[in-house]
Formats: sequence, C-alpha cells, structure tokens
Amino acid sequence: MLQLVPYTPFFTLFCLIDFLRPTDMPLSEPASPRTRAHTRRVEIQGFMRDDGLLDLDARITDLKDVDYPIASGVRRVGDPVHDLLVRVTIDPGFFIVDVEAVSDWVPYPGGCDTIGPAYRQLIGLNLVRGFRRTVGEMFADVRGCSHLTELLLSLPTAAIQTFATFRRDNEDDGEKPFQLDRCHALETTSETVMRYYPRWYRGPAAK
Repeated sequence: MLQLVPYTPFFTLFCLIDFLRPTDMPLSEPASPRTRAHTRRVEIQGFMRDDGLLDLDARITDLKDVDYPIASGVRRVGDPVHDLLVRVTIDPGFFIVDVEAVSDWVPYPGGCDTIGPAYRQLIGLNLVRGFRRTVGEMFADVRGCSHLTELLLSLPTAAIQTFATFRRDNEDDGEKPFQLDRCHALETTSETVMRYYPRWYRGPAAK
C-alpha cells in the first residue's frame, strides 16, 4: 500500500534535454555541427495536501548561452530572460480553488510582472473540461502573459498523473478509464487497448 509523504512532489516534468534519461530511442545525431543558443526549462510538480486538495507548482525559465541585449538592459549568461511561476490548487474533482502567479525574471520589469493577479480568474474552472480552450480565450493577446498562459496548458495532464500515483492505470472500477480514446496508443480499437484494457476493446475480435 502506498504511503503518503506530506508535501513530497509526486510528479515532475522536465522539458530540458540535459535532464532526460537515456532511452532506447534517442534522437538522431545532429545533421550539422551546432552551438546551443537557448534553453527553455518547464517543470511541473504535483503535491497532495493534507487537506485533500492538490497543488500544481509550475515554472518556466528561459536562458541564453550568450550575453543577451534587450531593451531593458543586458542579460548576462546565467541570468534568466524569463523565470515565471504559477501555483494552481484543485479539489479531487479537478475544480480550481486557488491560483497564484509570479514573475521573478522578465524582460520588461514593471510591465510583465504586473499580470499575475489576472490569473485568479481561473478559480472555478475545471482543469479537465475545456480548460485549454477557455484559457486561450481568457488570456489571449494583451489580456495575459503568453508564457504563463503556455505554461498553464500543461497542467491538465500533470494533474491526472499526480492523482494517478495512487491507483493502477487499468484498475477496473466499472467506468471507462479517463485516458482511453484520448491519444493514438489508447484508441479503443488498438492492440494496446486489447492487451491492457480488454474490457474496453472495441476493435475486431482477437484471433
């Protein structure tokens, strides 16, 4: 039986190649010699709270490998162009009950870093019911920060993965598993579903 460890992150997503583990299907060798110019890191951590709620802490960071002149001054190597964070708190039904957004490093201080409170408009939305479309509409163009908005779009699946920590992915509770028919591998006519979710397989009869 799984034991909860208070405030321990159960799910972390890194979108930085340096942190990826070796796999059996690595990217091919670059077609030409190259020099890295930019690194974007995206990290999402899911925390199960003692009060039954779930916190998703998300962060996006942009770094240059050279000194980078922008209108507000020069960003030295190692100083982020962007370092933005958002915390979304949801209940077990995926409804958002609290939001906090902060901008620690921005290209235009005094401008970029004033938008955080606007994201409290997310309170009351459901993270897995039309969330991405609604966010795109609410914070399009000058109504939001493009980077914070982009970061939010990764939260639905991160929330699902966090809650999934405590149940088997093909557990049979009588209801169709949420993940079926939501990606190519788990289409209910696929061999993958026939193998791992035979109850929900809808393809040709197995030979």
